[in-house]
Amino acid sequence: MSAAASLRFMPDFRLQLNGAPAPPELRASVVRVAMVSGLEGSDRVELTLVNDGLRWLDNPLFALDTSFVLSLGYADTDVEQVFVGSVVGISADFPANAAPTVTVVAHDARYGMTRGQKVRWFAIPIPSVGNFPIPDLATAPLVALENLLLPVLDPVGAAISILIGGAEAAAAIADPGGAQKFIRKQANESDYEFLSKLARENGWEMIVDHTGPVGGHLLHFMSPLDHLDPDVELSYGRDVIDFMPRISNVGQILSVAGYVWVPAIKLSFTIVLGWDWDRMSLSLLIYPTVPLGDVVPTTHFIRDPLTLASAPRKLVGELLPKLNKRLTATGTALGDPAIRAGSVARINGVGVQFGGLWRVTEATHTLDGGGFHTQFKARKEIWFGSIPLPAQGAVPIRASF
Repeated sequence: MSAAASLRFMPDFRLQLNGAPAPPELRASVVRVAMVSGLEGSDRVELTLVNDGLRWLDNPLFALDTSFVLSLGYADTDVEQVFVGSVVGISADFPANAAPTVTVVAHDARYGMTRGQKVRWFAIPIPSVGNFPIPDLATAPLVALENLLLPVLDPVGAAISILIGGAEAAAAIADPGGAQKFIRKQANESDYEFLSKLARENGWEMIVDHTGPVGGHLLHFMSPLDHLDPDVELSYGRDVIDFMPRISNVGQILSVAGYVWVPAIKLSFTIVLGWDWDRMSLSLLIYPTVPLGDVVPTTHFIRDPLTLASAPRKLVGELLPKLNKRLTATGTALGDPAIRAGSVARINGVGVQFGGLWRVTEATHTLDGGGFHTQFKARKEIWFGSIPLPAQGAVPIRASF
């Protein structure tokens, strides 16, 4: 094998601290790099160095809040920027029978959003009318900008938010005096908790984009429905080292329901939002209130009081996450920076039921003495049902004897 060909199997990484490349002696001391990206919480990196002669102890290169940029890849294809953040912690290990080590921990910009709690509301005061609620499409970007992050919203996600919020807007216009009840309130919550709630009730995922010149500064409110094309193609036996999918009906929720009181007619109704797996479509039922015991076991009941205006957000926010837990998987692949939280992976060679498109919910890239590999968690989303299985790559496996 030529030297050029062998580079294909040589994992590589680049590290920048405070905007400058890490010195060669630091790179030579690195024994492990682990980068975790997920749909929950902030992305993070752990960098472990051999601390011979305690040379890295108390080193100013790792001062708290130092900017931290990591790129991963292979020697022949160059590396890809996968993380932009800052140092949030450092720890040391002084074992009895091994060399001492130092571990540096960095988080992305969402980490700063978790610190502190706020009490405020989002509305526009209108003279002689009162306070008019600011829609979520404007509230989420406002909070992102406060945290020095550039908001990005998908067209489909924005459209869904408008449709879901239509009932609230109509109610506020019809009764300006009662618009107060539709105002978004941040009550003893961090900015991260508040934005997570907004994202959930609008069907969004909140992701930091680390790529490009402004990587680490883009907060993407992504609608999974707007991102169904595969970002990476993996095959069992080639790229995929192990793959463990799981489908289960245990605790499966097919619909969510809630009570709605209509003051004008003094009647209570039950609204049920469900998912039809055969037709791959949402269904909406409204009927006079029934006792809780009459609700089918696969229905999750929202006990908080709802209104005709607030019901759509609450029902969507409860139903979609539960539906997407029906078919999940974990796996390990050869190191690939394209496998990241929010990306879509096409997995081949695992049959019809478990093959095809998967949404990556968490990815852990590890580069150490064992090489470069990526562990991932994924889910089969209901939106993938709109794509024919053969087009997804979910095809039968021909047994050979």
